[in-house]
Amino acid sequence: MSRFYAPRENVKGNNILIDGDEAHHILAVMRLKQSDKVVVFDGSGKEYTGFIKEAKPKSLIVEIISTKTPRPGSLPEITLVQALPKKHKMDYIIEKATELGVASVIPVVSERTVVKVTEEKAAQKIRRWRKIATAASKQCGRRDIPGIMPVAKFYNVIDSVNDYDLALMACFAEDTVSVESALSEFESGKIIVFIGPEGDFTPAEIAMAGDANCRFISLGPRVLKSDTAGIFLLSVLNYELSR
Repeated sequence: MSRFYAPRENVKGNNILIDGDEAHHILAVMRLKQSDKVVVFDGSGKEYTGFIKEAKPKSLIVEIISTKTPRPGSLPEITLVQALPKKHKMDYIIEKATELGVASVIPVVSERTVVKVTEEKAAQKIRRWRKIATAASKQCGRRDIPGIMPVAKFYNVIDSVNDYDLALMACFAEDTVSVESALSEFESGKIIVFIGPEGDFTPAEIAMAGDANCRFISLGPRVLKSDTAGIFLLSVLNYELSR
C-alpha cells in the first residue's frame, strides 16, 4: 500500500490535508485517485490509514479510518554528532542514519573540518537534509522523522553533553574502550555520539570531550572514513542495545 507524509498540523479531526510536492507525487506520479487507500505518517510517530476523500489539482484530503500510535521505544534515543564531510557524503549519512533509527543528527564544524559553509548555505543544506530524512523515513517504514539540527560549532555541542545520559566519542585517544565496554553500565536514557572529520578530532577537542565526561571508544583496528564511521557505530549500537 502506498505510504506518504503529511506534517502533524495538517491532521484535522478525521481528515488529513496533503499538498505541495507530496500531493503532486500522489496525483501525478503515483496516479492515485479518489477512493484509493493510502497510509500517511505525520513524523511524530502516528500513522494513519485512510481513503482519498477529495482530490484537487494541487491538493487532496484523506479520510482517516484507523490510527496507529507510537510504539514504546525499545532502544534509547541516539543523537549523532557528525563532523561535516566533503562533497555530498552527508546526504548518505542522513539517509542511512534515518534507516538505523537515529533520533537526531547534529552536523558540526570542528577544527579539522575541511568543509566551511556560510550561514545561508548551511540553511540550504539543512533544508535538503530534512527532505532526505523525510524520504528515508517514508521508505523504511518509520513513523517519526529524525531531527536534523542546524550546523553547529563543536565546542557548542560539547557544552550540551550533560543533557544526555551517555556521551561517546569515536577517536584515536590512547584510553579508548570498545563500544561493548562503554555500554556495560548504561541502562536507559539518551545517548550522544561524536564522529570526527578526516584526520580525527584535535587533541584540544579530545581534551574538551574528556572534561565533559565523554567516553572515548574505538571502532576497531581499521581507520574508517568519517562517513563510514557514523553508520558503523549506529549499527553496532543497534546490535548491542537490542541484546
